[in-house]
Amino acid sequence: MPYILALDEGTTSCRAVIFDETGAVRGIAQQEFEQHYPQPGWVEHDADDIWVAQLRVAREVIEKTGLDSRDLAAVGITNQRETTVVWDRESGRPICPAIVWQDRRTASICERLRKKGGETIVRERTGLVLDPYFSATKIAWILDNVPGARSRAEAGRLAFGTIDSWLIWNLTNGTKHLTDVTNASRTLLFNIQTRQWDDELLRLFNVPRSLLPDICESSFLCAKVSANLFGSEVPIAGIAGDQQAALFGQLCVNRGETKTTYGTGCFMLQHTGEVPVLSQNRLITTIAAAPSGHIAYAMEGSVFIGGAVVQWLRDGLGAIKASADVQELANSVPDSGGVTFVPAFAGLGAPYWDANARGMIIGLTRGTTVAHIARAAVESIAHQVADLVAAMHLDSNAPLTEMRVDGGATRDDLLMQFQSDLLQVPLIRPAVTEVTSRGAAYLAGLAVGVWTGVAQLKELEQIDRRFVPQVSSALVARSRERWQRAISRCRDWEREDQP
Repeated sequence: MPYILALDEGTTSCRAVIFDETGAVRGIAQQEFEQHYPQPGWVEHDADDIWVAQLRVAREVIEKTGLDSRDLAAVGITNQRETTVVWDRESGRPICPAIVWQDRRTASICERLRKKGGETIVRERTGLVLDPYFSATKIAWILDNVPGARSRAEAGRLAFGTIDSWLIWNLTNGTKHLTDVTNASRTLLFNIQTRQWDDELLRLFNVPRSLLPDICESSFLCAKVSANLFGSEVPIAGIAGDQQAALFGQLCVNRGETKTTYGTGCFMLQHTGEVPVLSQNRLITTIAAAPSGHIAYAMEGSVFIGGAVVQWLRDGLGAIKASADVQELANSVPDSGGVTFVPAFAGLGAPYWDANARGMIIGLTRGTTVAHIARAAVESIAHQVADLVAAMHLDSNAPLTEMRVDGGATRDDLLMQFQSDLLQVPLIRPAVTEVTSRGAAYLAGLAVGVWTGVAQLKELEQIDRRFVPQVSSALVARSRERWQRAISRCRDWEREDQP
């Protein structure tokens, strides 16, 4: 039986998952790595920590399953997107910490470019918005703030990559500098119409072309893992940013099919077919992962703080000892007791794109308990997703009939039921929760012939549970109105002109 190894590098941990040809999980290994917050609004990772952790879990899962590297038909890679690494080509060492997608330090750069009219070309060519979320301003900041970085980059001595590129560089002992079209489409430097790096965008952000990786399809035999790492060479045949991998792992491959991943953030993607659809409601257009030779696009809405609000309850507030405890605590009260929690710790993502918004808990009374705050935190995840659905409906003019869900937070039945109630549509939770990893595995397996096509993959699907609405639309309307009032109060809170 052929096996596929999926390397799933996330925002807070590295995972390695082995799938067999039936799509079943045969083994999992996971390791968290440290998050760094050197200043308010800054979020950093040590890229070396990520590589060490990813290699360790890959070796661990191969050993745990009793397999040999020669049993692996291919490796698929999926990764946190937009997080930016710049490294020295000769030494292979990062020149500074990786700047994480959540980081807001380049908000002023985005505002300056916006005032110069840069948003129009960015929107038309990339499908994105001018926001610190994406990679280009992170690259520019590194080149302008790390001593000597810009001159070294212009001399061709440095390399930029999102985390997929960083892993491939290390997996191939520095012989391959690659990214796929889905990760490239998140940089603000990639033209989604021509599917190439765009010279005018490179000039806009002042990024030398010599920094950039080569681009390949998401399902394509593009490299091989060096034999010294796993014991023998293994083809690298699938690459996709985590949300595009999840969309493919859910087999949302037809126009209108929609999924939401509930992880550190929340990410809703709707497949839009072979033609990019530019949003009029501040969603973004991105390239979707597809089998070799196929072109696919998606519309996306991103929530910066999803499951991360539960981590804050654990680490910041000390309200729970483990993230899994939040469901029991939130379930101990019938509702939030009038409390609304907007977790804008790193600003607001779609459809607001407000880098200056800040988190807020409002509606507190003497009767408020930590359980009410926990309940409001859980509900905040669902409300932010409902904001995305509302914006997406305005763009597509097509009613949502069901939504597929995945990610760690979907294990919380309270959250899933509340989400179904807010949206007034069924939620479909798959039996295999490793949907992002599975998407990377499917892409790799298709490229090397483990599976013949999407039709065969659909035969492997299994559903765990279907959540259906249980409250009236009138109750939903009241809840949504309260949420919107809270949103209006937290926006534009942190201003540069304030002392």
